[in-house]
Amino acid sequence: MKRNIFEVSLKTIGMLPVNAGSLEAINSDTYKSYIKVMYIPEGCRICVDFDTYQTGGPVLFFISPNQTLKIEVLGPQAGYFIFYNRDFYCIQLHDEEVACDGLLFNNINNMPMTAVPEQEAGFINYLFSQITNEFELKDTSQEEMLRTYLKQLLIKSTRLWKQQHMDGVLAGQNTDLDSFRQFTRLVEAHYKKKHMVADYAEMLLVAAKTLTHRFKKLNLPQPNDVIKNRIMLEAKRLLVHTAMSAKEIAYELGYEDPAYFSRLFFIKTGESPSGFRVKYLQQHGADHATVHEA
Repeated sequence: MKRNIFEVSLKTIGMLPVNAGSLEAINSDTYKSYIKVMYIPEGCRICVDFDTYQTGGPVLFFISPNQTLKIEVLGPQAGYFIFYNRDFYCIQLHDEEVACDGLLFNNINNMPMTAVPEQEAGFINYLFSQITNEFELKDTSQEEMLRTYLKQLLIKSTRLWKQQHMDGVLAGQNTDLDSFRQFTRLVEAHYKKKHMVADYAEMLLVAAKTLTHRFKKLNLPQPNDVIKNRIMLEAKRLLVHTAMSAKEIAYELGYEDPAYFSRLFFIKTGESPSGFRVKYLQQHGADHATVHEA
């Protein structure tokens, strides 16, 4: 398995092929702490958190450090797997510069995937071939060239993601788009401590009703649902990937009353925390998640 990597002054970016030789490493915790971009062909089956995606064509996946990734079935052709840390590239810091609004890694629909249309495949393939070549050059400008190609990949992918998952509803609505972006980032940063829409409305300097109205106008899930869904996702992760008790998880997620947290979990999932854990672990390795055609 060939792995290309660039490391300097805490900044890291690397790339390896997605094939039988790299499968074990990709599915392990080796790259868990990195931000990841994966470009794979048709015929693959990918599990991200608690959803499974079946690829019917070339697809890009965007995986945050806090997400779990497992390639369950490889396609007939190899793909690409890029991993990098925030010191090399941070969406928030480079947001204005590259017009990339973070939808790929932190979006309200919890959708980590973008299909690559046939008319765009040539450009995406070009970017990955250039990144591959750049790793071979070892030139003094290597770092900036790698970052430039990564930026182009993120910009193009963000445009595709909007077309595929937002139905164009954000076009021309800059004020609402800005609220949308800021809200999702704030939820990601504060969901363990702040559970009410009013908490985020205050940080955004708007009334809670105004925030709710903006999301309704964009035909998006309501802010309260976004907050609770993010909390439930983290609860599920902790239940299946740690030995923490439901009580400990409740405290970890900012709930002083574990019984209230357990009731909320049941309302949102239809199962108790312990029931969810047992069921998931019993089915681990089987078809335990919803399958999405990609």
